[in-house]
Amino acid sequence: MKKRNKKNIILENIKLLNAGAKGVAIGRTEEGKTVMVTGAIPGDIVNVKVKKAKSKYYEGEAVDLLEKSPYRVDPKCIHFGVCGGCKWQNMSYEKQLDFKQEEVYNNIKRIGGIDHFETVPILGSQEQYYYRNKMEFSFSNSRWLTQYEISSEENFGNRDALGFHIPGMWSKILDLKECFLQEEPSNTIRLAVKEYAVKNGLEFFDVKNHEGFLRTLMMRQNSKGEWMVLFQLFREEKENREKLFQFLLETFPQIKTLVYAINPKANDSIYDLDINVYFGEGYLMEEMDGLQFKIGPKSFFQTNYKQALELYRKTLEFADLKGDEVVYDLYTGTGTIAQYVARKAKQVIGIESVQEAIDAAIEHAQLNGLTNTTFYCGDMKDIFNDEFLASHPKADVLITDPPRDGMHQKVVEQILKLSPEKVVYVSCNSATQARDLALMKDHYDVVKILPVDMFPQTHHVENIALLIKK
Repeated sequence: MKKRNKKNIILENIKLLNAGAKGVAIGRTEEGKTVMVTGAIPGDIVNVKVKKAKSKYYEGEAVDLLEKSPYRVDPKCIHFGVCGGCKWQNMSYEKQLDFKQEEVYNNIKRIGGIDHFETVPILGSQEQYYYRNKMEFSFSNSRWLTQYEISSEENFGNRDALGFHIPGMWSKILDLKECFLQEEPSNTIRLAVKEYAVKNGLEFFDVKNHEGFLRTLMMRQNSKGEWMVLFQLFREEKENREKLFQFLLETFPQIKTLVYAINPKANDSIYDLDINVYFGEGYLMEEMDGLQFKIGPKSFFQTNYKQALELYRKTLEFADLKGDEVVYDLYTGTGTIAQYVARKAKQVIGIESVQEAIDAAIEHAQLNGLTNTTFYCGDMKDIFNDEFLASHPKADVLITDPPRDGMHQKVVEQILKLSPEKVVYVSCNSATQARDLALMKDHYDVVKILPVDMFPQTHHVENIALLIKK
C-alpha cells in the first residue's frame, strides 16, 4: 500500500527479504516492484519513505519498524545508525556471513555467467569487534548536533569534537564517545587527547573557514601491542604541540612512535605531506608467518591483520606452488602477497602503479632476505604489455588483487595472451571480479571460490577465485 502527499511517498508493510549491494535490504511491493531500503535488515517488516522512484524500483529508508527480523541483535555501540560505520551491527554475525556468501555466489553466477564451480564456505573473522589496526579521526570546532538537540534550542556552548565525518556531510563531525573497531587504548587515547585539548584551549579545526590548530588524529598498532600516533596540524604551534605530545607519551607508554605533519591544504590527504618524527623511529614493525614488514604513517597494510594473514594463507593454498614456478603478482601494492608466496616459488614478478609502494616492496624483500622477487612500477594497463611479456619469463601462476574497480580490459587481454596455467584472483568487489571472470571464461574454468570476511559488521566481503586454463 502507498500513501502519498506532496512531498513524499510512503510504502507500507514492506517485508524485507534479502540483502543487496552496499548493504541495503531488499523487499517488494504488492505489485512486485523492487524496494531497496536503508536503515533496516532482511526479515524486518517496515514502512519505507521513498527517496528515489524509478520505473523498475524504489530507493528509500525505513521510517517505521512494524515487525522485527529474527536476525536482529542489539547493537553494541551508542553511535550505531548515526556514524555510518558498522551498518550491520544490528544483525547476527552468522547471518552476516550467510548474506555475504550469497552475494558473492550470485555475482559470480549472474554477472559472470559462470556455473559448476565449488563454493568453499565463507571464512569468518576470528574477531568480530576490535579488528582494525588503523583508525583515523577528525577534529572539528562545530560538532554535529542531532535533530533532537537542534529542536531543543539549548545553548550547547563548547562544540569541539573528535570523531568521524557524518556520511554525506563532510563538514559535520560526530563526537565519538566509544568505538568498537580498534582495541584499547584507542578509545582512551582519543578521549584523553580531546580532554587535554579542550582543557588547554587548543583550537579544533574549522572546516568551513579553514582555520584552527588540531586537524586529524590517526592511530596504528601492530600485533605486539605497539602503537603509532600521527597528528595532522593545520599550522605549527610549537609550544602547544610539544606539551600535547609529552602529555601523551607520559600517559601512554604503549606509544612507540609519535609523528606529525603540518597540513594547510584544502584536504586531509597525507600522501603529499612531509612527516616529522617527534618520538621513536617513525614506523612500526609487523611480522606475518616469519616475514617482517615496516609500517610507516603512509603505508598501505591490511587493516584486519589476523584475517589478512588467513587471506594470504588461502591465496598460497589456492596457488598450490611446488617450488619451480614463475609467479606474476599484479597490483602487488607493498608486495605483501608477492613475498608471502616467494618462499614457495622460483621467481615472483610484482607490478604496481604507486612508486612509494614499490619502494616499500623492494625494502621488505631485502629485509626478509628474498632474492627471487622483482618489482616494477607503472600503470597496469600500460606497463603490462606485449613488450613486458616478451622480455620476462612466462608465468606459470598469476595472482591478481586489483582495486574495487577490478581490472582494465587491456589487463585481462594481456593475461589471456600470457596464458598462465593457473590464475588466483583476489578481490574486494565480487561484482567487478565477476565481470572480469566473464571475459576469461572461454579460456579458463573457475574451479572454486572462497569468500573471506575482512570487515565484520559491514557489508564488505573479499573473495578468492581459482582459475585453471582449459
